[in-house]
Amino acid sequence: MIRTGNYGLSIDVALPFEEARDRAIAALKEEGFGVLTEIDVKKTMKEKLDADFRKYSILGACNPPLAHRALTAETEIGLLLPCNLIVYERGAGISTVAAIDPEVQLGKVGRPELVDVAREVRARLTRVLERAAA
Repeated sequence: MIRTGNYGLSIDVALPFEEARDRAIAALKEEGFGVLTEIDVKKTMKEKLDADFRKYSILGACNPPLAHRALTAETEIGLLLPCNLIVYERGAGISTVAAIDPEVQLGKVGRPELVDVAREVRARLTRVLERAAA
């Protein structure tokens, strides 16, 4: 079941981290998103701080047609793009997949023309989470 937080949507999946990550990326592609960036947080923490951390990836995803609509409405909305999705290991064989809630994120801008874009992105990211857990 998808949980709604203060600024994101999340779901736990009964999959090891790597499989949950791969499934999330495939689901993003099915919804028209490409992954522009991926940050391996575990690796970065080890390299930069010599600190151990759980398996954790930050995926910077973008749907070009929706990004174009948002950027056309508000030039500086690029500060809030791309749509971030995270995948992290909760425990043995359990992972969490979470996405930014674009209605919260874009709602802060106060531009009515972004409401429809935010709703569409939220619907697509919700389906991504559902597919990742299926």
